[in-house]
Amino acid sequence: MGKKNTRNTKGKIISAAWKLFYEQGYDDTTVDEIVEESATSKGSFYHYFEGKDALLSSLSYIFDEKYDQIRDSIPAGSAIEKLCYINQQLFLMIENSISVDLLARLFSSQLITRGNRHLLDQDRTYYKLLREILQEGQSDGQLRDDISVNEVIKAYALMERGMMYDWCLCNGDYSLAQYSRILLPQFLDSYKKQGENSN
Repeated sequence: MGKKNTRNTKGKIISAAWKLFYEQGYDDTTVDEIVEESATSKGSFYHYFEGKDALLSSLSYIFDEKYDQIRDSIPAGSAIEKLCYINQQLFLMIENSISVDLLARLFSSQLITRGNRHLLDQDRTYYKLLREILQEGQSDGQLRDDISVNEVIKAYALMERGMMYDWCLCNGDYSLAQYSRILLPQFLDSYKKQGENSN
């Protein structure tokens, strides 16, 4: 029970912070506003975070919330179709609720972070979901089994981060989701088992 309350309090703070960051900008959002928006306390805020900058690393938490939300609604289909679906859901969310500036700050903070980098945490919902989809794809004979699931996960995550990074570099002047809709299936095609019929 205590653990759930802890997660709920931390989650409320993170969700409120990112909502405010998107609506009024990171620089113009104060800790007091985050506390008020999250209906928590300043003591709770500083229990989980050293300050506002520490929240930059929590964007992966928002991403994982999205994966938890869509997990049960992933349509039936091939492993590649499922991967493309979850990618589209994430990238549409980023376009609609995470500013380019915030995403760029996340990448910057992860580059200079010492120790754990949240984006690379293998216990994240993201990595668990990818593993589940890819293992199923290999078991069903859809995907090559001469490459380990972990290698495919690493390549897929690298591809996604690369697209997000480029989107930030280009200041969001194209649709991340639309570009990925073209590029990601081409990339994932190389992991199809030889002889598999293309749809």
